[in-house]
Amino acid sequence: MENNKIVVSEAVVMIKRGEGREFKAGGAWIYDNEVASVKGSFENGDVVEVHDFDDYFLGYGVINTNSKIRVRMMSRKKDHPVNEELIKTRVKAAWEYRKAVMAEYVDRFLLSDGCKDMGEAYTKLSCRLVFGEADFLPGITIDKFADVLVIESLALGTDRMKDIILGACKDVFKEDGVTIRGIYERSDAKVRELEGLERTKGFIGEEFDTKVLIEENGIKYFVDVENGQKTGFFLDQKFNRQSIRGLCKGKKVLDCFTHTGSFALNAAAGGASSVLGVDASDLGCEQARENAGLNGVQDRVSFQCADVFELLPELERKGEKFDVVILDPPAFTKSRASIKKATTGYKEINMRGMKLVKDGGYLATCSCSHFMDEELFLKTIKEAARDAHKRLRQIEFRQQAADHPILVGGAASYYLKFVIYQVVDEM
Repeated sequence: MENNKIVVSEAVVMIKRGEGREFKAGGAWIYDNEVASVKGSFENGDVVEVHDFDDYFLGYGVINTNSKIRVRMMSRKKDHPVNEELIKTRVKAAWEYRKAVMAEYVDRFLLSDGCKDMGEAYTKLSCRLVFGEADFLPGITIDKFADVLVIESLALGTDRMKDIILGACKDVFKEDGVTIRGIYERSDAKVRELEGLERTKGFIGEEFDTKVLIEENGIKYFVDVENGQKTGFFLDQKFNRQSIRGLCKGKKVLDCFTHTGSFALNAAAGGASSVLGVDASDLGCEQARENAGLNGVQDRVSFQCADVFELLPELERKGEKFDVVILDPPAFTKSRASIKKATTGYKEINMRGMKLVKDGGYLATCSCSHFMDEELFLKTIKEAARDAHKRLRQIEFRQQAADHPILVGGAASYYLKFVIYQVVDEM
């Protein structure tokens, strides 16, 4: 299938009376059970009009009968049809937004490196450039790792527009003097199969070294965009990582689910006396050790390949205690059907983590599943504290970084909850 065309059909999707509530509240999806009928012919992936039950125009979107998300909306205005001009407008708006919310970051960490102009500074910037529905480009994620773009495409309609979207990225970067040396596709998630798409990964355009050097919070990392998790690195935690530094000076730190060592390295940057990072992935631990060496902290930071759920009880039995424990697990649930099981996992891991914190020490914990909403997550931590016979004092509640914007009404865009607590023995 071509990735450089927009097919606009004359089909009109009619919504049932009283349905489309999520979309009308600000979201971007029309579900299969909300559709009354489709008038006219179309092919999956085409742009269609969406009308309410009374024929009132609601907007334009891309249709796919293979998916429970029947239409992914792209425009709410009759005079803003889905075409190449709209795509470029969306991409430019996404980049201008990142320039605004990351301005202080650019000034502090990039211009101080001696960049000769803003174009060079923006080239060094690593951020999420496009965040799907939150940037009104449904199903598309584009991460910018310095001068490399990594795209993940998960929806049929916008997958067909992929080349147009990437072309628009190149155009808006050129206007700001930003250099992009390569693009890699990581559309290898299983969810693509639900859209009737094959899983795929590889270079888009010329090949390049997929081991990309980036800098975040003054710390350097090698990002493996070919084999790393998701697009290679989790940019959403950038400011959360920085927030734990002040708690770590002279402290013994345990970083669970360390991935490539990002929280561990921020703890070291905050002056931790020792840091142990744990992850079940051999590749992740290998990359974490390399990143520790890259930043000259290998004498204070070590990494162990182990199952965190098995290691924490073992550390508890040995009487180990830490001043700071960090829990950054993968999403334990990717569907509503598995929330109960996931809640058990979050409760267990937090209870185990709390038991390893010295009296008066700190726990930093998070969830990256949008199905585990804020209320349920905080309730689960409260229950974990009760079972661990600990009391918690909340220091800070945070979310994903601003380059991963939360679309009000679009529940899936709010996924990351991050909380820092002081842990005290029950009195």
